[in-house]
Amino acid sequence: MAARRRTGQAEKRLALGRQREEARLPAAPAKADLPRDYPDALGAITRRIHEERLRVVLAANSAMVLLYWDIGGMILERQDRAGWGAKVIDRLAADLREAFPEMRGFSPRNLKYMRAFAAAWPERAIVQEALAQIPWYHHIALLERCRTPEERLWYARQSAEHGWSHNILSLQIQSRAHERQGKAITNFRGTLPPTESDLAVQVFKDPYLFDFLGTADPRREREVEQALVDHIQRFLLELGTGFAFVGRQVPLEVGDQDFQIDLLFYHLKLRCYVVVELKAVAFDPAFVGQLNLYLSAADDLLRHPDDQPTIGLLLCRAKNKVVVEYALRHLRRPIGVAGWETKLVEKLPKALKGSLPTVEEIEAELAGGLRRTPRSRGRRS
Repeated sequence: MAARRRTGQAEKRLALGRQREEARLPAAPAKADLPRDYPDALGAITRRIHEERLRVVLAANSAMVLLYWDIGGMILERQDRAGWGAKVIDRLAADLREAFPEMRGFSPRNLKYMRAFAAAWPERAIVQEALAQIPWYHHIALLERCRTPEERLWYARQSAEHGWSHNILSLQIQSRAHERQGKAITNFRGTLPPTESDLAVQVFKDPYLFDFLGTADPRREREVEQALVDHIQRFLLELGTGFAFVGRQVPLEVGDQDFQIDLLFYHLKLRCYVVVELKAVAFDPAFVGQLNLYLSAADDLLRHPDDQPTIGLLLCRAKNKVVVEYALRHLRRPIGVAGWETKLVEKLPKALKGSLPTVEEIEAELAGGLRRTPRSRGRRS
């Protein structure tokens, strides 16, 4: 086994184009060349990652639900003791949103849901045992649509056990599922819901949860970027102007750092590679440096002596004309910067006109693609 491990370490890694000691575009070997047990190992590792990610997110969700219960209990106590009314709730909501502007869970309506949640479940133990295992949207549905604590607890446990989404939960309540299956409540097993269940998918996208954690939801930006990458890939290939698709999310190793090129094309007419980088945020001058690194790597590792220099196209959500002009002023490489929510700022070099789509065409196409991108749906309080 030791000899085999040493042999594996000495194997030459595959790469796109040339390799340097400190730079390469690594390529995965064919699965047929891998050990027979590789598929089983991959499956086991994938399942382990799914389970642990879900475990971490559910732990955060549990903390958030318990926090909401605590807040609701504090409001209830002061309502009974000091006569807090709707005006105080409105003031409290405004002050909490000022203190935590990144959190959207402190609207007056949601604070009232917290109060109702605490009133419906006076014992913290039952909240911690079963109710903290499901997203906050589920609790709102239970509060609005179930008449008794027994009904709410039954549906909460079934949601956690079977991985029901909010919509499935609502349908089950509407069809009175608890009456059809009897009134016996199964013991909550304390296990994770199925990793591919609707509940697992939903909890990863819960806006309340990401706001509670105090960080922007990386999936929101990533989903927008992914949809636009899909769109621009189809758009450029359908133009019929010579684009040949090379790869997407192309891995690049430089020194001890790892990077990923969003889209890599080869232009048959211009005889050059085209690197496309897409950002779901406004233009930042640092993006130019990152794109320039990718262009240098493509020229060094992929470019044939007869090829023209690699072209870069940077697509951003918005951009300031002066900032872009300063960022590109003395840069010798051909880079175009387009925004897919604002008007044209920069054009690609004139020598490329006719062979590449204009920045106006790309912006128009991306603006249309953004309107067609499915938006997350959910109840906002």
